[in-house]
Amino acid sequence: MKFNSKSKSLLAALAIALLLLPFVTEALLGRGWVRIVDFAMLYIMLALGLNIVVGLAGLLDLGYIAFFAVGAYCYALTGSPHLALAFPMAFPDGVHLSFWIVLPLAALVAGGFGVLLGAPTLRLRGDYLAIVTLGFGEIIRIFLNNLNAPINLTNGPQGIGRIDPVSVASVPLNITQNIFGIALPSVHLYFYLFLACTVLVILVSQRLERSRIGRAWMAIREDEIAAGAMGINTRNLKLLAFAMGAMFGGASGALFAGFQGFVSPESFSLMESIMVLCMVVLGGMGNIAGVILGGVLLAVLPEVLRHGVVPLQQALFGKTVVDPESLRMLLFGGALIVMMLYRPAGLLPSRVRRRELDTDEAAEKV
Repeated sequence: MKFNSKSKSLLAALAIALLLLPFVTEALLGRGWVRIVDFAMLYIMLALGLNIVVGLAGLLDLGYIAFFAVGAYCYALTGSPHLALAFPMAFPDGVHLSFWIVLPLAALVAGGFGVLLGAPTLRLRGDYLAIVTLGFGEIIRIFLNNLNAPINLTNGPQGIGRIDPVSVASVPLNITQNIFGIALPSVHLYFYLFLACTVLVILVSQRLERSRIGRAWMAIREDEIAAGAMGINTRNLKLLAFAMGAMFGGASGALFAGFQGFVSPESFSLMESIMVLCMVVLGGMGNIAGVILGGVLLAVLPEVLRHGVVPLQQALFGKTVVDPESLRMLLFGGALIVMMLYRPAGLLPSRVRRRELDTDEAAEKV
């Protein structure tokens, strides 16, 4: 891709803004909001992975958070002393693999689970596919919740703690580091790591979208029968879509485990899958910029409501009338309805989907 001078200037300005973002956020809103921005990066990576499955290949997946869980538990088991409880003879001190070994391992394991999910669902479409993937996500969560007996593999609902922090060049990111005379707290260090990973995921997503594989996925999304008649191997490409999306989710899960230092099945509920799917749908399915916008909005706006609704109600009514969580879901549902009515293709739809909707509207008028 070639960039003119104006595009290069915009990219340079964006890069500088992103590098300064944690400092500006901490100065204006506090360090807690830098942590929220870190989670927004994780959600963007998750949404970009799901965009491959839903936005490009057109396969509705309601259990995507399962791959996030697989990646998180891969890092939790291979980067903590927990396995010493289950296998004291084999791992007396647990397993403490390097994060840079665990990250690709988590992605590969999650990709394998993606193939396991995709293989029996190749003939399913629409609602039936959604139900099966939803069940898969719940099965993974229930397994994680119950695999504490007879062998304590996941520690059940209590979760796994004491997970090793991420280290870059032998520098742990869980403590403040002085780099070039600048004190960088842990949340800042993780921000830059997540930013680098997000940029990498964006570049990979762009390459996939413009490749022959990406065009084949979009052909399957538009009409699977016609794509098969044109010689596209729909079976293998659908499995590849599940695997690639799952790999992005697994890598995000490993980053999440290293960032949190603790994982439990409660973090991987159905609501999380729905949130990630809404990021893709509201932002614009098949459009990377739209997915990023959806991820940022749905990761940050709930926190804005949580911090602002209670003081506003106290100022207006002298008490809390509506619980922030209930109000959040009410506004969230209302936003979904409005979007489906007035922006069915999302806030930033892809050009292909915009043309499709314009064609459908024109046909209806005729």
